[in-house]
Amino acid sequence: MRLPTLKTPGTDLDQLETILSYKFQNRGLLERAITHRSWAHEQVAPGAEDQARRLHNEALEFLGDSVLGLIVADYLCKAYPGGTEGELSRMKHRLVSAPTLAAASLRLQLGDFLRFGRGEEKSGGRRKEALLADVLEALTGAIFVDGGLSAAADFVQQALGEELRKVTPVAAAESDYKTMLQEKLQAERRPAPRYSVVEALGPPHRRTFNVEVTWDGGSVRAQGRSIKTAEAAAAKEALAFMRTEQKEA
Repeated sequence: MRLPTLKTPGTDLDQLETILSYKFQNRGLLERAITHRSWAHEQVAPGAEDQARRLHNEALEFLGDSVLGLIVADYLCKAYPGGTEGELSRMKHRLVSAPTLAAASLRLQLGDFLRFGRGEEKSGGRRKEALLADVLEALTGAIFVDGGLSAAADFVQQALGEELRKVTPVAAAESDYKTMLQEKLQAERRPAPRYSVVEALGPPHRRTFNVEVTWDGGSVRAQGRSIKTAEAAAAKEALAFMRTEQKEA
């Protein structure tokens, strides 16, 4: 879907409803869902925390996180009725992760509509992965409150349509350890890991790839029958290495 470019970020609620394919009965919920706390705190007197909390989207984000998880879990159980708990959990983890939600948010241009305070605006909040993921969750929560679970499910399936079509037990297994490693380093405010193919052995139809993952605390190598599999194995080894380091510290 090709979307027009906003002239003034955060002001055209009619356009946003068109993008969401949902018309709010209570527009106040939509406005709150796109309001960052930095904007809310600029609108109230110093110390008026309760008033600010009623303006920004963190409560809707909290609700939307749970609603989103339920909708995705229901979708996966129906799409993969024979899936194991581990397979379903890995696929769900991938679909509700911050990178996945942020990518969907970018595709829908939701960052253009966010209301930020002056500081967050200057620091590039409209392109920050965490904030893009947060607004998708907040909008899911707002639609759930306004129109119920069915309306929220329709929105989630539209927003994550591309990701829902691509996710499979095999793909989720291959990327899960990579996601966990990236999120661990991100949580510790460390640079993202880097993967490189060290060598490829064997004939083209039976090739084995050796991959090295490096991060600011070390590096490990692993192998697999595809580059993705080898990267996942390397990420798994890196996580194990870090756990050992932490125990010995």
